[in-house]
Amino acid sequence: MAVGDLLTALALMMVLEGVLPAANPGALRRAFLQAAEMDDRSLRTAGFLSMGIGVLLLYGVRG
Repeated sequence: MAVGDLLTALALMMVLEGVLPAANPGALRRAFLQAAEMDDRSLRTAGFLSMGIGVLLLYGVRG
């Protein structure tokens, strides 16, 4: 993987993460408040699921 690919992925991640706060900051604030009330196990599970889905998607696209 070239450095350019890594920077492209980072740029795309930043664009996608910026959509919700730009489009609906109130929803982002509510989502953060809900996440703050979740226990560590639930947050960890959501993180692992997100990473797993991302790896599978990456494998499917780049494989």
